[in-house]
Amino acid sequence: MGSGGSSLTAVGLRNTNMTMTVTTKPEKALPFEQQPREGNKPYEAFRVYLELGPERSLEAVRVKCGKCARLIQRWSGKFDWPGRVKAYHAHLAEVERKAIESMAIEKAVEWANMHEALKRQMWRKAEEAIAMFEKAQAEWLAKGRLPGWEGMARMLELAFKLKQMAAGLPTEVKEVNTHVTGTIDVEWEIALRKAYGQAVPAPIVSPPVTVAPANTEPPVVDVEEVKP
Repeated sequence: MGSGGSSLTAVGLRNTNMTMTVTTKPEKALPFEQQPREGNKPYEAFRVYLELGPERSLEAVRVKCGKCARLIQRWSGKFDWPGRVKAYHAHLAEVERKAIESMAIEKAVEWANMHEALKRQMWRKAEEAIAMFEKAQAEWLAKGRLPGWEGMARMLELAFKLKQMAAGLPTEVKEVNTHVTGTIDVEWEIALRKAYGQAVPAPIVSPPVTVAPANTEPPVVDVEEVKP
């Protein structure tokens, strides 16, 4: 370009690729899984020990793995084979418990959905019964006729029972009689007898008890000698 003209300067922008390394902490191995410092051979021996079942023994592992007894004993103590077996069975029990709980929750949800559908159906039927009652009542009133009260009452009773069942309310009220037994205080008994004009029983008086004075000698009885 000529002098005095505007000039454009191209500016190059350099893109810098920044690489971010995210280090994720490995999950801790379960006790019955291979441990970080446990070699393949010790772990294989432990798996043999675990799979032997209730009759497991270090001698059986030695025979099956073809190792010396001291080595098997050292691996068992170093990596706590008995404790890992207990952890394995505890894990199985926990898995089973969770499976049972999950199944129970699934069944409970299924039954709850079924109950909800049944409740909605009962509510609809109750609304239909009430609508039929109101329609019949209006027709009878328009014609100047007396409705059949017995049939209408049964229809209403059925409708309201359906609504109570749909709402989870009791459909019947049962009377409960409670028999209370107990003793009445003597003063209350006397007050009640006086209030109702009944005779008040005379108090029971115990005979006086005579007590011999202390440190008294027994009386002397003269005995006359009888000669034959």
